[in-house]
Amino acid sequence: MFQEALPRIGRRRALQGSAAVLVVLGLLLWWLLPLGESSPGGKVVFSTGTPNGVYQLYGDLLRDALDKDMPRLDVDLEESEGSLENVERVATGQADFTIAAADAVERYEDNGGRGADLLRGCARLYDDYVHVVVPLHSDVNSIAELKGRKVAVGQPGSGVRLIAEQVLAAAGVDPKKGIEPFSTGIRNAPDMLEEGKIDAFFWSGGLPTSAVTTLSQHFDVKLVPIDADLVAKLHEPNKGSRHYRSALMPADAYHKAQNGIAVPTIAVANLLVTRADMDATLTEGMTRTVINSRDGIGEVVHAAQRVDLRTAIYTEPLDLHTGAQRYYRSVKP
Repeated sequence: MFQEALPRIGRRRALQGSAAVLVVLGLLLWWLLPLGESSPGGKVVFSTGTPNGVYQLYGDLLRDALDKDMPRLDVDLEESEGSLENVERVATGQADFTIAAADAVERYEDNGGRGADLLRGCARLYDDYVHVVVPLHSDVNSIAELKGRKVAVGQPGSGVRLIAEQVLAAAGVDPKKGIEPFSTGIRNAPDMLEEGKIDAFFWSGGLPTSAVTTLSQHFDVKLVPIDADLVAKLHEPNKGSRHYRSALMPADAYHKAQNGIAVPTIAVANLLVTRADMDATLTEGMTRTVINSRDGIGEVVHAAQRVDLRTAIYTEPLDLHTGAQRYYRSVKP
């Protein structure tokens, strides 16, 4: 009887081992494959940006990735003027997700904007770089030399307007009286510069921004430097943002505009933003797709190549959403 029991014990252990393997394989498939039919459904509104900007292009490509990962989810992209409008839309429930620069989030919180306490981060994405574009023949070679000029400073509600006014003020130029300001963004500013209607325009966006690339390919332009001393002034209380940092516009960002020379400027991080009451499973899936689609989106939006799992969790000044936390814990080594 002892000899007959051995095969039974062996079969039982084999069955138990097989069951364990199936459980492990099931878990691996659950984490590695798209959420599919068990994924969240319904509709979400994603606030993007201007048609010629990186936010809009990134949103288009992210929606394509979400269609594959969460096929039951309908993503409605809505254009905006940029970061400030995006933050307000999410905070007040007009949108569910958005991309916004950290300085715009900080400004909204500092001003006590409605729903500011509900804002949460999902991921740190890529950096925006401040562009100050002038014709190549212009005698403007510093921000201070914009005084008295016709300058496009971005639309109200845009992150461009926020940073342009602060940079001008830090350089000793009154953004309302020291220049002739034009409330124009990246949609129209390049054409206006080429036509001589303005002397310069501000833009803050990922690299490269297609509208700047296109302009530089048929109209000679240069980028005005923003030196480290000016950035230091922007770190002073009530003068700018602690999220600004000195950076170099890479020499190859705009071949036709920089003549192979890197240009000192300001960089600020972009964040994927939602609200605290957003469904945790949906937010986890959104965060997963953002990270996993980096390479695919990065083939078109080069700035997206900067999305990095190691830094994505740093969404200051926002706390991470619980769904995003769940995702980062699931992939933690």
